[in-house]
Amino acid sequence: MTILITGVAGFIGAHVAQSLLQSGESVIGFDSLNHYYAPQLKRDRLDSLCREGDFSFHELDVASIETMKSALNGRKPTKILHLAAQAGVRYSLQNPAAYTEANLEGHFAMLELARELETENMVYASSSSVYGGNTKIPFAETDQTDDPVSFYGATKKSNELMSQSYARLYGLSLTGLRFFTVYGPWGRPDMAYWIFAERILKGEPIKVFNHGKMSRDFTYINDIVDGTIAALERPASGLSLPVPHRVYNLGNDRPEPLMDLIRLTESGVKMDAVKQFEDMQRGDLERTWADIERARAELDYAPKVSLSDGISAFADWFLPRWERYC
Repeated sequence: MTILITGVAGFIGAHVAQSLLQSGESVIGFDSLNHYYAPQLKRDRLDSLCREGDFSFHELDVASIETMKSALNGRKPTKILHLAAQAGVRYSLQNPAAYTEANLEGHFAMLELARELETENMVYASSSSVYGGNTKIPFAETDQTDDPVSFYGATKKSNELMSQSYARLYGLSLTGLRFFTVYGPWGRPDMAYWIFAERILKGEPIKVFNHGKMSRDFTYINDIVDGTIAALERPASGLSLPVPHRVYNLGNDRPEPLMDLIRLTESGVKMDAVKQFEDMQRGDLERTWADIERARAELDYAPKVSLSDGISAFADWFLPRWERYC
């Protein structure tokens, strides 16, 4: 089986690719290696993948269908995992145009590519950000998602609507994964756990928004990999649905206080943080919590890693490497 992964040099993409390669699958990877965060981190992830097995990589922009077809050079991947996107809730307030190109045009191009290649299954990244102003806790896939509080969340909701339309019109089997605050080794420098660890080690204060009165459903990367591969293996076309499109929450089903994350990060890097308490930021949410009953029932999804163990594993990876990516 050949699987195409877009955003393969990203945090989740690299981990999923590694797992698939280690199980003997063939992986084709696309990534633009943009400068949203240190390209060196992305290249180091790629170097690790190149040592794993049948892996080929193409540096390209997924918004161009013709460029992708040229890179495939006649190969027809059995399945597609589409993770390429412009990430970051806060950056979408500053540069919404980047999200229009990467998240809207890019997603459309991937739907068209999957349709032309007659791919048996495409799984794509959505986000917990689609829940926006939803006040019902925990967040369930059946909740209303028409009140985004960030433009990033709006583009991810748009991806889901586009996918629903393509599944209905063309019979494409499509699955969207609403990821909840993914963390772990090889993570993203724009995420809170990385920012906290780096600033603590530099002796710089950390900004604690909403005066610490926040919580997140932090989800360890290995659990996300398991859920993502399960979605690849169980296409929506195999469910008794009127339209072959399914959306799943992938979270830990346990919101953790922000102050606990800080405490665990301090323990992991063996230094105390200088805390600077701030008001809530625009586009942010006070609390996230994933209802994962659908994923449990249909994907056998069962997150296993606690925040304590996960942050400890991240710190062990981070301490000898962090200065390389500053």
